[in-house]
Amino acid sequence: MGIRSVRAVVECAREIGISYLTLYAFSSENWGRPQAEVSTLMGLLREFLVKELPDLNRHGIRLNVIGEVSQLPSYVRKVLDRTLAATAGNSDMTLSLALSYAGRDEIVRAARKLAADAASGKIVPDSITDEAFAGMLDTVGIPDPDLVIRTSGEVRISNFLLWQAAYAEFVFTDILWPDFGKPEFLAALEEYSRRERRFGLTGEQDNRSPGDT
Repeated sequence: MGIRSVRAVVECAREIGISYLTLYAFSSENWGRPQAEVSTLMGLLREFLVKELPDLNRHGIRLNVIGEVSQLPSYVRKVLDRTLAATAGNSDMTLSLALSYAGRDEIVRAARKLAADAASGKIVPDSITDEAFAGMLDTVGIPDPDLVIRTSGEVRISNFLLWQAAYAEFVFTDILWPDFGKPEFLAALEEYSRRERRFGLTGEQDNRSPGDT
């Protein structure tokens, strides 16, 4: 049922022209769940990658992944690598799956890369900017999210895109993910369209509508 929801949301996003969509598929903390559950989720992930490849290519969707992919089982990584390669040339939409992902871990890994570059003399600390830091994150090349949708009645961000979501709008819904489909997705987008996004400015200073970003 969860995979059905993924398919419905991805198809809807593609239909209405959303260029980037990121789904929090499996967090780093999820490794702590019962082994039987983790194994089932990994099997479903592999099945999804195999079955959805034809549709991804047919709709011009490039698959991307963020997170510590090296922690995934080898049988999942092999299929994931094939899917990434097979969709690399698609340009109509980018679908990112957050796999073995945690926002804090991503920030720490980015900081380590910059620290290593500074220690080796490649950069000086004063040259580190927001842009330089963002360039070390898993989401390099992908714009920051305009909207984050949190399902299942949870009112927290659960370690998701902590850096990137600094100015994102949030929509919280009590609907469980397996029950979340096209109508619910469109309702969240409708709510987002009514938001005024000022990015720290006043409404008079910033006249951009949600569709401009």
